[in-house]
Amino acid sequence: MLRELPLVIFTLIAQMSVGSFVVLGLIHLFGGRAGRDVIDKVSDPALYAIGPILVVGLLASMMHLGTPIRAINALRHLDSSWLSREILFGLLFAAIGGAFAFTQWFKWLTPRLRQALAGLAAVVGLSLIWSMTMVYLLPTVPAWDSWATPARFFATTFLLGSLAVGAALVITADVRRRRGAAADEASDQVIMSSLRGITIGAIAMLGIEFVVLPLYLGQLATDGSAAATGSVNALVTTYGAYAVAQLVLVFLGVALLGVFLSRLAKRFSTARVLAIAPVAAFVLVFTGEIIGRMLFYASYARVGL
Repeated sequence: MLRELPLVIFTLIAQMSVGSFVVLGLIHLFGGRAGRDVIDKVSDPALYAIGPILVVGLLASMMHLGTPIRAINALRHLDSSWLSREILFGLLFAAIGGAFAFTQWFKWLTPRLRQALAGLAAVVGLSLIWSMTMVYLLPTVPAWDSWATPARFFATTFLLGSLAVGAALVITADVRRRRGAAADEASDQVIMSSLRGITIGAIAMLGIEFVVLPLYLGQLATDGSAAATGSVNALVTTYGAYAVAQLVLVFLGVALLGVFLSRLAKRFSTARVLAIAPVAAFVLVFTGEIIGRMLFYASYARVGL
């Protein structure tokens, strides 16, 4: 499974970056009553981390291709290749998202134009995830050519994205507090309401993953082809312990965040343990998703030669 590690890193980081961008957009959309300055103070630090993280993922994908020149050559087939479109949308998302981050940092352009730029980046990012999905819908690979592939990719996008934003919010708030910044009740309220929304969304994505897996295995088991049977045996028998570990880690991560949020004090500044819970939840879920993506590649088995 380790030979596909560059693709594991690329797909997960790209999905997390897109999901984080969309979640931050939702925080801006639904947190508008707190005031633009408050929302920017809370969300901007997380925004600036998305671009560098995606660049790391793109570099990892080039490692899999061998040399960057092959990535450039792949762009020559946009009319027929989903891989070419995936690379294009990845580069566009990094560029447009980076442009938005710079305009947001320096407060260039008007707020409406910055919002339009952010909306364009989100659309391009979601197009990246869709292109990524289509790359793997191969009729010759029954384990990938399934409705479960887009369902799992998009669930991972929003699960990792929401938890990454949650971790970033509490880390930056804790850093400000350690540096002696004055208490800011408005910012604390935005963080609290954002974390509640993130928890609800993460639980929903967890539910999707738990529903998709048994249905997906059932579909493969009834496929009848030797390739599908081999994939089921690999997932259930050869790597069954890893599959269980993935589900346990993801469940524990989301459950941890839910339990701690259910016990929150009304004031964010008094909930010191909150600075640990979202970070621990993200680490657990990200580890589980790494295992899950490695299992995805381990399920590869072709029909015919």
